Amino acid sequence: MLQTSASSSPLVPPVMAGVPPMLAISDLHAAYGQSEVLHGIDISVAPGEIVAVMGRNGMGKSTLMKTLMGIVPTKSGTITVDGIDVTAMKSHARVAKGLAYVPQGRMIFSTMTVQENIETGLTVTGSRKVPQDLYTMFPVLLEMKGRRGGNLSGGQQQQLAIARALASNPKVLLLDEPTEGIQPSIIREMGRTLKKIRDERGLSIVVSEQVLSFAMDVADRVLVIENGAIVHESLRADIDEAQVARFLSV
Repeated sequence: MLQTSASSSPLVPPVMAGVPPMLAISDLHAAYGQSEVLHGIDISVAPGEIVAVMGRNGMGKSTLMKTLMGIVPTKSGTITVDGIDVTAMKSHARVAKGLAYVPQGRMIFSTMTVQENIETGLTVTGSRKVPQDLYTMFPVLLEMKGRRGGNLSGGQQQQLAIARALASNPKVLLLDEPTEGIQPSIIREMGRTLKKIRDERGLSIVVSEQVLSFAMDVADRVLVIENGAIVHESLRADIDEAQVARFLSV
């Protein structure tokens, strides 16, 4: 059983040993006002690796994602993307350096068309045209590109939010609770899509999640966050599902 405490060095899959991380989070502390929520997070994500950060509601998953994107300010610690320190950067600058974010609840623009939604992700690239490979990856969005985002199903909106994030041509894709409010058959399809995105684009992906079966399906490595600290970490091949499930039970 591979397990670390919050202060231990993160696990790195053997095949990735010696490869500089695409995303490196070191001793990250974040707070809402005077109340510290993240207590010294250390996570290293290799190029092309999918990492699932699991935990119950209120344990710090969304705060971690928002801190990585600069929505919640960093109290101390560092965040680097492909070797570049982004800790002091505003959110839009982090996007320009290769971070992309799909927030919890998707947060698409409901009155804008599918195509217009995706185009909002192009701002940092200088392009005005939606890359064709996004429509190839999400054919339903091509069929519905003139439809308003608010008229899509939950699963279709999630695809739209991911496509919008990918339009910025990121190096690291962050997804906060992507399976929330989505039916099981669509969740399985989303798992296949994320692996396809990783394989075709060479992206690193960090996904916060409560559904263990989804994490087991997509992730190379699973971490558990509890009360703002990483309390468990294992490679998918070595995971003790019962142990992780206990962390997730109320």
